[in-house]
Amino acid sequence: MAFFLIIMYIACLDLEGVFTPEIWISVAEATGIDELKLTTRDEPNYDKLMKRRLAILKNHEISLIDIQNVISEMDLLPGAKKFMEWLHSIVEVIIVSGTYIEFAKPLMKKLCYATLFCHSLKVSEKGMIEDYILRVQDMKKRTVEKLKELNYKVISIGDSYNDLAMLMEADFGILFRPPANISEEYPQLPIASDYSELKQIISNYLGIS
Repeated sequence: MAFFLIIMYIACLDLEGVFTPEIWISVAEATGIDELKLTTRDEPNYDKLMKRRLAILKNHEISLIDIQNVISEMDLLPGAKKFMEWLHSIVEVIIVSGTYIEFAKPLMKKLCYATLFCHSLKVSEKGMIEDYILRVQDMKKRTVEKLKELNYKVISIGDSYNDLAMLMEADFGILFRPPANISEEYPQLPIASDYSELKQIISNYLGIS
């Protein structure tokens, strides 16, 4: 049964909010800039959100290294690594995130360098973030589409507006600790409030104990 699951199923999970705290909220708390606390849990328009963030960084002269220093002090959410180990024991796993490789490296080390699909940043010679570079538009949804074309059954897990296309495209989408506005707008998606519930929902879907 386990061998069958490994062949047939693949899980695509968001990073922030599922395995780690929100990076931008951590930066907001470290810098005292409350405006940076707005995330994709609040704002569905990603381009609008990122342009706002970049303007704030420029106005406050916050560099990439400043943000990386904050990230280096971040840890995984309690129980995240154990859940990843369990999930990876039964299915293939890809983290599909709206973050940037320049942000994610220290966090991925703590997740044993799990496979990560994400974006990148345009950084000036002075180390200031000038722009963001999307790998492709709608990367999360398109990742699921391509995996389904390869005859995988896809399980997707996320918590934010920018995860919803991925969750809805997947064979089985799950919301993990979503804000009330998202859970109310998408009542058709099952909700897990902790890793124990998440593990149980996945186990029930896969028919394993």
